[in-house]
Amino acid sequence: MKLNQTKVLSKDEIKDIHSATLKLLETVGIKIDCEETRKLLEKNGAMSEQSSDFVKFPESIVKEKLKLVPNSFKLHGPDGKYNIEVNIQNIYFLPIGAPVKMYDPSRKKGVRKSILQDTINQMRVVDSSEHLFASQIDYWPSDVKYTTLHVVCLYHWMKNLHKPYGHGVFGKLVSQDSIKMASIIAGGENELIKRPRLFGIFNPTSPLQLPKIMTNGLKVFGKYKQPVVIAPEALGGTSAPITLAGLLTQTNAEILAGIILAQIYNPKSPVFYGSVSHMTDMRSGNFAIGAIETGLITTGIAQLSKFYNIPSRAVAGVTDSKCFDIQNGFERFLTLMFAAQAGINFITCAGTYEATLAGALELTAIDNELAGMVKRAFEGIEVNEDTIGLDVIRKVATSTQKGVSFLGEKHTRNFMKNELFIPKLVDRNRRTTWFKKGAKDMIATATEQVNDILENFNEFKISPDIDGKLKNYMKEVDKRTLDYYMKEEGISTTSVTVVDGVEIKAKER
Repeated sequence: MKLNQTKVLSKDEIKDIHSATLKLLETVGIKIDCEETRKLLEKNGAMSEQSSDFVKFPESIVKEKLKLVPNSFKLHGPDGKYNIEVNIQNIYFLPIGAPVKMYDPSRKKGVRKSILQDTINQMRVVDSSEHLFASQIDYWPSDVKYTTLHVVCLYHWMKNLHKPYGHGVFGKLVSQDSIKMASIIAGGENELIKRPRLFGIFNPTSPLQLPKIMTNGLKVFGKYKQPVVIAPEALGGTSAPITLAGLLTQTNAEILAGIILAQIYNPKSPVFYGSVSHMTDMRSGNFAIGAIETGLITTGIAQLSKFYNIPSRAVAGVTDSKCFDIQNGFERFLTLMFAAQAGINFITCAGTYEATLAGALELTAIDNELAGMVKRAFEGIEVNEDTIGLDVIRKVATSTQKGVSFLGEKHTRNFMKNELFIPKLVDRNRRTTWFKKGAKDMIATATEQVNDILENFNEFKISPDIDGKLKNYMKEVDKRTLDYYMKEEGISTTSVTVVDGVEIKAKER
């Protein structure tokens, strides 16, 4: 029998949150920064007032658009050969795109700014990881111009990762660039639409706002049917109610508004019902992403996504710790287990610490192993005549020969690989053996594994024609200025200062 999924909401409580969400959408609505988007929503049945940027969503439009959302879709690697089936049953693990700092024990504070080579190395580690199934702009490279960061990372994605890739839908131009790059890699726009390679990340601003730069990007990703994660990062006690029920109601409204807009842009566009929401620490005022409440919120998100029959995505394996200590370990495993046991379908978990602001390749390797353990746990216990093994129990128990044990039996050899998760980083030796092998802690062992991957990794070969087209396009992008981007997006530089509570150029989630 497989493990049962964790639940924090009863059926009636889910209905209460859904009902409250509908009331919130219909009476308060969502603030929409873009006038063109407000008019589009009005055309499709929403209501707005001239004196306000809020758009109200009648229950009818919510129900109508939710019916269009696909409950499954595929994501492909750059060459189209690798793919994963995303639905409301499958569970996939991957890194989270956020760190601007990189673990570096040689520095006084133990970290430095992340650079492009860190991003490339992360791709290579993920590519070699058995239990990580996709990636995104995981470490934000400080040595790359912000205006070209997206195309540079996509170029290296093609050469270093055979799995799907994602990034934030930061505007029309950025999204169009990514579609263009991915289309060149895939062999044309039709091929990209047919077999999506990218996934976008759309972060509503809590409380109850869809920023223009995000709706601009959502429109482009929707046009080409690249799946988009609609994921608020509401902080309980600051940008959302401190009560978990209130936070879930508010974020549900934000998520549904994004999903509705995606379906208006292009019916049946694939989306994830997502969240990065967590609590504010009431003593310090800082994030508390590693708190137990993050697991409870994530479980609620999983249940709501299943209520709407939409694949889910949430963060897990997260910690507020600034070092590799016990707090780091128990917070990352606790939040990871909550997400998996709740049935989140896309779990962004690998490789970060310090509230996702810092990253370490060693943690990526460790999280890959943790994901394998969690997957094994969910397989549960298989009970049948062969696994019960009465014959082998009888044989060993009644043997009169010395030294007979289950260790030497064929039954053990037949089942040990499927029955046991065999870790590569966990040390189970006796102390004397451990000392003889260097008395290494897990970070040291993970460092060796990462170094081995990077030393033996060979970039993928690509055709000169595709390489040339990509480089030429990147040159065109490099000519643009930030002011040019702002003008094309129809926004001022001052209106793009905050995403997820920080400057937009700092991270994506």
